[in-house]
Amino acid sequence: MLAKIREFIKDETKCERIDLPENTKMRVQDFDLWYDDTQALKSVDMDVEEYKVTAIIGPSGCGKSTLIRSLNRMNDTIPSVRTEGKVWLDGYNVYDEVTDCVDIRRKVGMVFQKPNPFPFSIEDNVFYGCEVNGMDMDKEKKVKKCLKDAALWEEVNDRLDENALSLSGGQQQRLCIARALATEPEVILMDEPCSALDPIATAKIEDLIDELKNHYTVVIVTHNMQQAARVSDYTAYMYLGELIEFGDTTQIFENPQENSTEKYITGRFG
Repeated sequence: MLAKIREFIKDETKCERIDLPENTKMRVQDFDLWYDDTQALKSVDMDVEEYKVTAIIGPSGCGKSTLIRSLNRMNDTIPSVRTEGKVWLDGYNVYDEVTDCVDIRRKVGMVFQKPNPFPFSIEDNVFYGCEVNGMDMDKEKKVKKCLKDAALWEEVNDRLDENALSLSGGQQQRLCIARALATEPEVILMDEPCSALDPIATAKIEDLIDELKNHYTVVIVTHNMQQAARVSDYTAYMYLGELIEFGDTTQIFENPQENSTEKYITGRFG
């Protein structure tokens, strides 16, 4: 495991490191983020447990997507963004200057709100990340494994050479999950993965999330509180860039400690 983590560290002797509690995969510590002069995240502290599903909920514009994109430095692609604080992955600071953000995104993969398959074959979509990263793998075996892990193999195994854009919306989203799995991440980030899908496709994605946590750590952003209650082990409630409450999902939904959380959960605002 340690050898795998070191893949995103350019110089281990210079990389900041801490000991995280047992079973903690990631830690967000006193993390702030600004878009130009607008502060979007304010002193966020949160642990992400390994092989569990953590849901982030809250009203629109509260910082959910900004937070999840900070976990693999996806916000680095926005020129106006600046950050303070730390995000630890297996005890290493992913924002350290000696870490490689491209390799971090291999270890912390991401699935976006709208399915975004590339306009070529199903097979080539799955294997794309492996080729780009120069990973020496058996293409046929890798594609089959990832499509099985994404619960899509049975539906597409006889048409792998077809254009991925011919798939339904729900199938495209599961294809994007298979593509994310191909680079062998350890954490999967999902930003509203079901918002563009119908109820049947949504149910398939939720079942898939439940399966994925057997092998991956999953963090999901969702506007759907019922979905958060169904799929997650832990829930974080955010409001105006602040993490208001974080805890076991059952506790958050049945016995919230903060008045703001209770109001949002019960639909009195948001």
